Amino acid sequence: MKVLVTGHRGYIGSVLTALLLEKGHDVTGYDSDLYRACTFTGELAEVPEFESDVRDASVEDLRGFDAVIHLAGLSNDPLGDYRPGLTDAINCKASVRLAALAKTAGVPRFLFASSCSTYGAAGQDFLDETAAFNPVTPYGASKVDVELAVAPMADESFSPTFIRASTAYGLSPRLRFDLVLNNLTAWAFTTGEVYLKSDGTPWRPIVHVEDIAAAYVAAMTADRQLVHNKAFNVGLTTENYQMREIADMVKDVVPGSRVDFAPDAGPDTRCYRVDCGHIARTLHAFKPQWTARRGVEQLYGAFCDSGLTLDDFEGERFKRIAHIKKLIREGSIDEDLRRVHARARAIA
Repeated sequence: MKVLVTGHRGYIGSVLTALLLEKGHDVTGYDSDLYRACTFTGELAEVPEFESDVRDASVEDLRGFDAVIHLAGLSNDPLGDYRPGLTDAINCKASVRLAALAKTAGVPRFLFASSCSTYGAAGQDFLDETAAFNPVTPYGASKVDVELAVAPMADESFSPTFIRASTAYGLSPRLRFDLVLNNLTAWAFTTGEVYLKSDGTPWRPIVHVEDIAAAYVAAMTADRQLVHNKAFNVGLTTENYQMREIADMVKDVVPGSRVDFAPDAGPDTRCYRVDCGHIARTLHAFKPQWTARRGVEQLYGAFCDSGLTLDDFEGERFKRIAHIKKLIREGSIDEDLRRVHARARAIA
């Protein structure tokens, strides 16, 4: 298939692009590449690309593709909270506009990077895709708003699918340290502390970045009727953990580390467990390969190989919000997160 991946140079996108190429698909990227200085390991796959902000996409950019996989956006709660109006403009309005453009351009399939954070504050129950939305952050709310706006666009020629990924973890060329398992493993490696900022009781479903990428490929290539205007929780039902369980895994893997709590550690309103049975029953090509324990071991090995330091981990290079603020201070991007004196959009 001929596929356009927005955000192809991000944490998930860099892994997904490589997998799509491995599976024989024709991939074009679309990314403003704000994190070009943030590659942690390896190299990103080279594909034809638009180096452009997704807010500036046009119908002509999208013509001729069999599918659009839309990952681009502000990727976490600190970025979402930084300027909530930008979260709405980039994550919501630009995403809805992109879906409308794709439909106008005749793209038959549109896969949207939603999130299990749409469930937000949900307590102890296992939630399937029919559960009520209850987001507690601008990031989560933006995902809900896109799903509600794009679903009515579905018709015989335009088929959206909503990929609600669990909280991601695992190694990627564009590694993120703001994700709970990645964060706790990096704390343990660089300081000896598995540092919890909550009281350890909140539940969270987690899934490896490679398994998220595999879910997109499975949904994109599935029979249309199986995925048409459907949402899928992505992960394994067995991979729901309380924060303290993840912390104990990290302690067991990273030699000499101990679990410690922030002075103001308390309950986190983001508490939910998800049922991933629907994707297992529907997309038989999706076979998750990772568990949390193996993910910790993978990251620990990578940190040993790279000699990760606390300055690396906590610095401006690998912390998304800190890197964005650095680019603004330097004048590389403006307050709307647009590149200053950006090169003209072109396909390489």
